Amino acid sequence: MKNINSSALFSRAKEVIPGGVNSPVRAFRAVGGNPIFIKRAKGAYLFDEDDNQFIELINSWGPMILGHANELIEKEVRDALSNSLSFGAPSRKEVEMAELIVSMVPSVEMVRMVNSGTEATMSAIRVARGYTGKEKIIKFEGCYHGHGDSFLIAAGSGAVTMGVPDSPGVPQGVANDTLTAPYNDINAVKTLVENNKNKIAAIIVEPVAGNMGCVLPKPGFLEGLRKICDEENIVLIFDEVMSGFRLSISGAQGILGVKPDMTTMGKIIGGGMPVGAYGGKKEIMQKVSPAGPVYQAGTLSGNPIAMSAGLAILKYLKGNPSVYTQLDKQTEYIIHGMRKANNLLGLDYTFNHIGSMFTMFFTNTAVDDFESAKKSDLKSFASYFQAMLSKGVYLAPSQFESLFISTAITTELADQIIHAHEESMREIHSK
Repeated sequence: MKNINSSALFSRAKEVIPGGVNSPVRAFRAVGGNPIFIKRAKGAYLFDEDDNQFIELINSWGPMILGHANELIEKEVRDALSNSLSFGAPSRKEVEMAELIVSMVPSVEMVRMVNSGTEATMSAIRVARGYTGKEKIIKFEGCYHGHGDSFLIAAGSGAVTMGVPDSPGVPQGVANDTLTAPYNDINAVKTLVENNKNKIAAIIVEPVAGNMGCVLPKPGFLEGLRKICDEENIVLIFDEVMSGFRLSISGAQGILGVKPDMTTMGKIIGGGMPVGAYGGKKEIMQKVSPAGPVYQAGTLSGNPIAMSAGLAILKYLKGNPSVYTQLDKQTEYIIHGMRKANNLLGLDYTFNHIGSMFTMFFTNTAVDDFESAKKSDLKSFASYFQAMLSKGVYLAPSQFESLFISTAITTELADQIIHAHEESMREIHSK
């Protein structure tokens, strides 16, 4: 595999961009070598600056649920371009997008568009504090809610991948208002609530974690959070930036059966464009300016091009719910093939998956929280990543990330992925 142009670009990037990348995990530090610079993508494939072709299982970290350069989405974007790239004023498509989200997610009665998942979670926390009049929040170890100050405590994902679990620059006062509990540990939450009586504004959680690898909630965990929040006047926030519209037309909450008070969204709602949103109960969302006193604004929020892409993908998913059955079956097919290959080699690694999200952890113990995820053999994962890359399969360059399947993955491509997996596992375990 040639890597001449990517290496040259990385050298240039390091002179003008911190670490040479605009998002830390992309730097490949956890897996070694230099990052791949992508030139184009189509369907299930990425093509780098050296014209190497890769079957990819990241899909821009989730949003490319129909594969890259989908014609339906591209047409809507092209049609919108002639009307200008930005208005900075209300437009019809903002209203249509809000109406569509409300129709798809039963817990969301009103919604505000923003420009990223980070902006969505930051805003949701502010609104929850304004609504309750309280200041503290509870988050979970290994759950990543973007790079807002309140969330960079036991944040998982990029922070851990880079070897920096907490970030300098986060004020101590902010850190003091962020309480952390192990994911799936409802008793720890009860203790925190009891010890901070009438001080907690919100509990924010990924209903299906994707930033310590794919980790599922244990039976009763989300239900327990819902009960605590109801009893203690705490706003329950589901961060569905990853899982929203990927696991069902109403996200993880649609299949797990627990309704939050607020939901943050991103990724798929932009069809690949930088879009986020937060929404929830009307009585809470009415606190947002200009309807209420909690201020939040964004010049490019509701951008007409982004709204066009988001509308195209959401309308398609709502009208074609069989997409989720297709994705589930293809994901199970790949995992079954990988397990079979592992068994042939006498390997017993843990797979977590739900719908079209999955992670193979390089450990044989159950992974249901951040501590158990960290038991994974990171050196073996790095070797595996490089072996798969050399065989034309592009994975997330971190053990602590979920993989995402798109409808562009055919059975033939799934078989290629499984074959590459078997060869890669054989290589790294024969040394």
